[in-house]
Amino acid sequence: MEKIGFLGLGIMGRPMAKNLLKKGCELYISRDSRAADELSALGAVCCSEAEIGERCSLVFLSLPK
Repeated sequence: MEKIGFLGLGIMGRPMAKNLLKKGCELYISRDSRAADELSALGAVCCSEAEIGERCSLVFLSLPK
């Protein structure tokens, strides 16, 4: 299974990340995120942004303009 990273877990990013977890994706998120506890309880792996870049072949960014 492909490892997916997700940065930007705010108003739009958090629901998107939840949907990826519901579909069974192996999701890596920043441990510094306010949503880290909620998403890790659903199966996301918390790590640093550098580790996300090293481990994941695909990274989603949901960042403000």
